[in-house]
Amino acid sequence: MQLKEYTSLSEIQTELHSGLTTCEQLVKGYLNRIEERKSLNAFLETFDQSALEKAKEVDAKIASKTAGKLAGMVIGIKDNIVYKSHKVSASSKMLENFESLFSATVVEKLLADDAIIIGRLNCDEFAMGSSTENSAFGVTRNAANEDYVPGGSSGGSAVAVQAGLCLVSLGSDTGGSIRQPASYCGVVGIKPTYGRVSRNGLIAFASSFDQIGPFSNNVDDAAIVLEVISGHDKMDSTSSSKEVPNYLKKIQQADNNKKYKIAYIEDCLEHKGLNAEVKQAISLQIEKLKSQGHEVDPISFPFLDFMVPAYYVLTTAEASSNLARYDGVHFGYRSPNATNLEETYVFSRSEGFGAEVKRRIMLGTYVLSAGYYDAYYAKAQKVRRVLRDKTKAIFADYDFILSPTTTNSSFKIGEKSNDPIEMYLEDVFTVQANLVGMPAISIPIGSTANKMPFGMQLMADAFEEEKLLDISRKIMNSDK
Repeated sequence: MQLKEYTSLSEIQTELHSGLTTCEQLVKGYLNRIEERKSLNAFLETFDQSALEKAKEVDAKIASKTAGKLAGMVIGIKDNIVYKSHKVSASSKMLENFESLFSATVVEKLLADDAIIIGRLNCDEFAMGSSTENSAFGVTRNAANEDYVPGGSSGGSAVAVQAGLCLVSLGSDTGGSIRQPASYCGVVGIKPTYGRVSRNGLIAFASSFDQIGPFSNNVDDAAIVLEVISGHDKMDSTSSSKEVPNYLKKIQQADNNKKYKIAYIEDCLEHKGLNAEVKQAISLQIEKLKSQGHEVDPISFPFLDFMVPAYYVLTTAEASSNLARYDGVHFGYRSPNATNLEETYVFSRSEGFGAEVKRRIMLGTYVLSAGYYDAYYAKAQKVRRVLRDKTKAIFADYDFILSPTTTNSSFKIGEKSNDPIEMYLEDVFTVQANLVGMPAISIPIGSTANKMPFGMQLMADAFEEEKLLDISRKIMNSDK
């Protein structure tokens, strides 16, 4: 049986409750579609047995009217989020065939509300990259054109939703790794406020930056998933104890006449690397928002050139520390070529990590070393503080900061592989939200002449996800 093209949870739940389909049929349909489109290399593995078992369980709950709010939602998870008794590898040879002994808090919360987890999704190794070309298990391809990258590091998660291989997926965002692939794949992607969602069970890249968030076809599905996975977790001391609003209900009942104050950074729209079609589409959105009665003002933020360097100094330092545990002794890949302890460390890490991960470990070790700590790491922390204070000052006057998500639509596979600096600059508009710990969303707004999608980014003050979802929903509904 051919699976219908579902684009929302409400559509699926209507059919489930009226008996037109079952969760079991849904899972089988998605599994068939994943197989048909395996050339995309979005899924590294499907969890057929556990997904079908969960589907039967949810079908029984629907029949007895005890099902959770995510009943019927089939979800894929990025391959750096752990799920008990299932493999997880962070798309690295270092963790190939590693099976997790526990589930991430977000996984437990999804399952408790009757979501069905169908498999794990390809990503850049240890979430380090902007194109999903750094996976040890092959490149993920953009479903709009398989010659193009899906963005990264959560490329598999974006493509899975884009190609209808699952309804929603989870990714992680350290410097744009949800929003940038969401832009390249024409889907919705949200990075929550730092601390809104527990990081327990997320394989760490840079602990003071990483956040888990959803990809979806629409804002409502992103809202309900965010609502379920958010909240305090005793297993993550950085998670916030702030109350989690009922995001979906709030945005569905929001005042349609509410007007917002929106700032856009002139430096972003005048950025030399910005594609003319992207610039025009953003300008049209600004005019449209003004015509709807919102106040939209240009502002100056002369710190754009400092953001990417500060981000890479800090994240590589944290990565060098976090990845020290993968040494061939504690756990992970152990080189068969080693004959003594020193060789075990050296060969295991040299053979187990890919080139980009090794580059970032080396960079991080360098900026933390005795002679350079103050020159790089300490200075980058000061820059981070300035950026946070300056961004906070903007939010004292405005509800949102609007910008392009990316400078362009997607690029061809292999086009930027040999130039790490050019690849790092892919994050120029997205790293600010991670540096300052604030929420940001990418929503699709158009395609370039080559038919590749791109998005617009909106950023809000800490814990203002509800406002962010509300305006995003209004913009997407008005574009229909």
